[in-house]
Amino acid sequence: MSRKPKYDFDLIVIGSGAGGSAAASLVARNDRRVAIVESDTFGGNSPNYGDVPIKALLHATHLYDQARAGSRFGLRTNTIGFNYPSLLSWKDSAIKRTGAGGNRGYYDDSGITTIKGSAHFLSPHEISVNRKQYSSEKFLIATGADWKLPNIVGADVSPPLTPRDLLDHKRLPKSLYIIGGGTTGVEMAQTMASLGVKVTIAEIASRLLPDYETEAGELMAKILHSRHDVKVLTQARTVAIENENVAKRVTYNRGGHEHTLRVDNVLICAGRQPNIDLGLENAEVEYTDRGITVNQFLQTSAKHIFAAGDVLGDDTGHTHTALLQSRAVAHNILSKKPNLSPDYSATPHVIFTHPAIASVGLTEDDCHRRDLRIKKALVPLSVIARSNTSDYHDGFVKLITDKRGVLIGGTIMAPEAGEAIHELALAIKHHITAEQLADTPHAFLTWAEAVRICASKIS
Repeated sequence: MSRKPKYDFDLIVIGSGAGGSAAASLVARNDRRVAIVESDTFGGNSPNYGDVPIKALLHATHLYDQARAGSRFGLRTNTIGFNYPSLLSWKDSAIKRTGAGGNRGYYDDSGITTIKGSAHFLSPHEISVNRKQYSSEKFLIATGADWKLPNIVGADVSPPLTPRDLLDHKRLPKSLYIIGGGTTGVEMAQTMASLGVKVTIAEIASRLLPDYETEAGELMAKILHSRHDVKVLTQARTVAIENENVAKRVTYNRGGHEHTLRVDNVLICAGRQPNIDLGLENAEVEYTDRGITVNQFLQTSAKHIFAAGDVLGDDTGHTHTALLQSRAVAHNILSKKPNLSPDYSATPHVIFTHPAIASVGLTEDDCHRRDLRIKKALVPLSVIARSNTSDYHDGFVKLITDKRGVLIGGTIMAPEAGEAIHELALAIKHHITAEQLADTPHAFLTWAEAVRICASKIS
């Protein structure tokens, strides 16, 4: 007679986004009893409310911008226009095509139990969902993060929209004030401005995209202003929001002076709060306001409980980073002893603006903070023939090597930069030198030729 299992499941995953889904599938394939708990739409933020809808609209607005500028190539584009409800329908189609929102059936077919609701730990091995209790030998917390209400006077009475809110609106605002000049902020600024919205973007740092190379943030500010008439405010602190009839009155400090601006709406693209309202104290899991604390194997202070993705509070917001962590957790759960640490050294980051910005490895600022001796080179896109055939010159390639010439960082700002960054990721992962990169043939009339030329400047 077989003994009843000690726990209901071998693994319960809390959160069905990138940080949880990969681990759930991999562990289930190894004949383990797995459940996945989701409080919102299955698939999480990225395919339903973040990456996929934003990039779908970015793609459409980029085509719109290209078409409007087609006269310089001899194309007749005077009557080009758009229908915003149709654009939203395209965005919804892109979301539907990913299938993430409906992947509950996929989990069921994979033998994974799906539970809809909010999980709360009752003890280190037990949670409750909708007043039902479930126990498990191990857990993975992958509940992600949400935009948090900023510490701004009046924000509680007149809360700013999140990107999710804005993308659900059926009408475009005439004017928009964006708080935060990071990845999402510049993507939303370009999207909205391309559709005729008068956009102001405010960043507290001295440049847009402060986590990227200085040249990228400075050039993106120029492009947003010159091409899209976006008002870029750096070193600007938003201090108050108040309702003014159907509009908003925004107050910000810049250069020691207070300014006010009247806009249709305000969009928050800065500051994310990990979703940690899970009763973690009952599970003996240590955490701070910034997120859950884990070791190099993604174990929490309760060693049978793992965490991955944005709930860690590293604010990367990258789906592929969460997937990397999720796969590492699966390996460590299936191993007798956790022994795999995610390797982030060659993880690329991409901003899907036009031009796109892609980076991998260390930035120059990173190197200075670590007091590293480096070599560097930067070449503008204008050095390659592709910039002439496409009549596009705004961008660059920047490469950084250690003192031996081994590549440790790279940034590409160009059309399709996200497609070109992976050779730099491969080079960093396998310790390739700039000289070896420069000796590698690159196809003529590709944007990646700029990578070869930049590498030759170092070697």
